[in-house]
Amino acid sequence: MNLLEALYNALRLPELRNKILFTGGLLVAFRVFANISIPSASQQALQQLFQNQQLLGLLDLFSGGGLSNFSIVAMGVNPYINATIIMQLMTVISERIKEINKEGEQGRRRITRWTRYLTVALALGQAYGYTVLFQNANPPILPVQMEWFVRVTIMITMTAGTIVAMWFGELITEYGIGNGISLVIFSGIIGRAPRQAYSTIAGHTGGNGIADILPFAVLVVLGLLAIAFVIEVQQAQRKIPIQSAQRLTGGRTVQGRQSSLPLRVNQAGVIPIIFALSIMTFPGIVAGYLMATPADTPWHKAAAWVQGNFVSTGPNIWAVVGYNAAYFLLIFGFTYFYTAITFDVHEVADSLRRHSNFIPGIRPGRPTEEYLGVVMSRVTFAGAIFLGLITVVLPLAAARLTNIPQNQMYLGGTALLIVVGVALDTMKQLETQLKMRQYRGFIR
Repeated sequence: MNLLEALYNALRLPELRNKILFTGGLLVAFRVFANISIPSASQQALQQLFQNQQLLGLLDLFSGGGLSNFSIVAMGVNPYINATIIMQLMTVISERIKEINKEGEQGRRRITRWTRYLTVALALGQAYGYTVLFQNANPPILPVQMEWFVRVTIMITMTAGTIVAMWFGELITEYGIGNGISLVIFSGIIGRAPRQAYSTIAGHTGGNGIADILPFAVLVVLGLLAIAFVIEVQQAQRKIPIQSAQRLTGGRTVQGRQSSLPLRVNQAGVIPIIFALSIMTFPGIVAGYLMATPADTPWHKAAAWVQGNFVSTGPNIWAVVGYNAAYFLLIFGFTYFYTAITFDVHEVADSLRRHSNFIPGIRPGRPTEEYLGVVMSRVTFAGAIFLGLITVVLPLAAARLTNIPQNQMYLGGTALLIVVGVALDTMKQLETQLKMRQYRGFIR
């Protein structure tokens, strides 16, 4: 069943049609909020800053363009994503939170409530950081002399926008179709794509006919190949056979069953990219503040060198290769780090043992844990290479082949992963909903 057929069948059912319309209505409302700008910000200075800061471009991607417009939802769901990641890390670090997470629905509700509180705190802190950053930008985006009342008003407005975006996402997850938070990000990327594509084409056409069309044709072909590659890897799994032992239940002997434990190749998603890009752009942000020091100081000279060399588009080929190689290695390392957090081989092996399940040929307990660790390490290696290729190698190769700068390619590796991943996940949920109603009608 393809996407168009699934949508057609879903729209014929009143219940699913209402869910789809509800989801679409909230996404349209979010796009409206993303275009309502907060007063007193210089739009021209904003555009200049976002062209030079790759991390801000990524944050703007997650906010659906709200940050580059300095809208009321400028931060989007970024604080909520950060809060969710922190709570995942705390689940591994804190035994208390780990036990609460195992308490079922009640425990998950407590962790969700703590995540919301942490989201508000992070949103306030992040909003304050944006006001300071925009004041110290060159040229300044916000007035250099700002009263505290104005600053607090902007912080509260941005925090309220984040809470609204988070609320929309939770409403979509509960009453709509698909994962709400992912769809909010997805709608922002897709909603800005036509305008960004038009500006890129308009900026690289000079009336030369085929010479102007050829780079975009190459870019479209590379994009289609990358989408096919992402779809294959996102759906790729390493299935480990699982055998359940024969057991006595209710006075009857239940025969063992065969199943499988699926291990996704890209278990970490886009989180390693966010971690790696944060570290790669941190020296540039620090250098921006140090440029305010006198020109004859070593701090100013070091900051000037960082701003001129430690960027994705360096002054020479060696600077470009060094930057992208460091970026690739960070993505590779963080993929292993985050996969180890989200997939605990000890917990999985213990769960298999407690439910009388085992891997054929592998003893339960420690041998199963070691076997899962080896298999997961190999699978993660493929996932780390995949993330590095899509995020680092593909944009670099596309820029070299088409002569279009990387910062003007709107659907880069990260955006491509998000769009394809969310589309696949929504498609699967839609098909599941259709199958449930088919079985329900058959039983009636």
